[in-house]
Amino acid sequence: MNQMQKSTYKASENNQDIILLSPTGSGKTLAFLFPVLRNLRKDVSGIQTLILVPARELALQIEQVFKAIGTDFKVSVCYGGHDKKIEINNLIEAPAVLIGTPGRVVYHLRNNNFDPKTIQTLVLDEFDKALELGFQEDMEFIIRSLKNASQRILTSATAMDEIPPFTGLKNEKTIDFLKLNDAKPDIQLKKVMTTPEEKLDTLFNLICKIGNKRTLIFCNHREAVDRISELLRQKGIDRETFHGGMEQDERERALLKFRNDSARILITTDLASRGLDVPEVESIVHYQLPPKEDAFIHRNGRTARMNAKGFAYLIMTEDENFPFIKNNTPEENVTGFNKVPGKTPFQTIYISAGKKDKVNKVDIVGYMIKKGELQKEDIGLIEVKDTTSYVAVSRDKINAVLKKLSNEKLKGKKVKMEVAF
Repeated sequence: MNQMQKSTYKASENNQDIILLSPTGSGKTLAFLFPVLRNLRKDVSGIQTLILVPARELALQIEQVFKAIGTDFKVSVCYGGHDKKIEINNLIEAPAVLIGTPGRVVYHLRNNNFDPKTIQTLVLDEFDKALELGFQEDMEFIIRSLKNASQRILTSATAMDEIPPFTGLKNEKTIDFLKLNDAKPDIQLKKVMTTPEEKLDTLFNLICKIGNKRTLIFCNHREAVDRISELLRQKGIDRETFHGGMEQDERERALLKFRNDSARILITTDLASRGLDVPEVESIVHYQLPPKEDAFIHRNGRTARMNAKGFAYLIMTEDENFPFIKNNTPEENVTGFNKVPGKTPFQTIYISAGKKDKVNKVDIVGYMIKKGELQKEDIGLIEVKDTTSYVAVSRDKINAVLKKLSNEKLKGKKVKMEVAF
């Protein structure tokens, strides 16, 4: 554990309420999961811990981390856009830990799909963002339903001036790692000056200069995300988009393709500034700078995570002025860079079977090696969802493996397989 995690674990003893403030990428998820695990008891039935998060992607990420720890405790997630029937079935035999977004947790509470009386520990992850997104009414309803909660843990990468009373904090202890110099990420800021008319061309030149490094491009508006995506498509650059106007399965697919090296560019709104586990991001590009410094900090927090170094490029025009951008920020010249980055090493295959079909990662690896005649190094990240699976396969082997598997069965079942677009 790092020092922040050790401090949180020690301070949270004896059901002490905690406010944890620590930079993005410093390991806050494990910092609150360790105390949660300490509190869980095997001889207790029902949900023991509720973790509330502002975004569905964050819920899925915390679930992955919890499962990776390898305990015997059951964990479930619930969020808008997920199949309600699957969630209800998962709640029949209540998990020890439930992770969810406020709106969906309220739905299950109102329909008596779980008993809130058994919940002892409440975690509000990225609590400032949840309140900012307008979840206050739902969160107040949920917290008032938790009659027996004896500990509250609130986490964030930015401090709030005032925490609402409905959170129910009592004699809370604040652990603040935001001001420590050694906790600050190693990020080099660079201005890329342009004109409004040449902004898209400047972005293209910058991408060519950055090359094959994994990059997040931030915009303030969905329209800008889609406009940039179309430009890069025309240039033949692999990229994915991510914003609130997309369907949930589209968003999940975009993220997994970004994680598994099928695309090294993700164009997004501030929706991707928190809670997404993409630790290898080397470059952040602010195509449009946010109006507030907090959002700027959170965006930059997607790079230089856990002691790594990162770059943040600010595409700006001469008449733009942001109080949180220093005048002496060095400039980056991108003139003349127009060589399109090479293709990514992997492509993603979609498989029409998942957890509900009793398919797991080991099954898929065996299927790809034995029947698809792939080598282990040709197989990248595998993600198994409820009814679907996705596997990264070496780009130069993708057509051959699809052909070989076209008439083969996976665990005795005929499945649909194709390149995921």
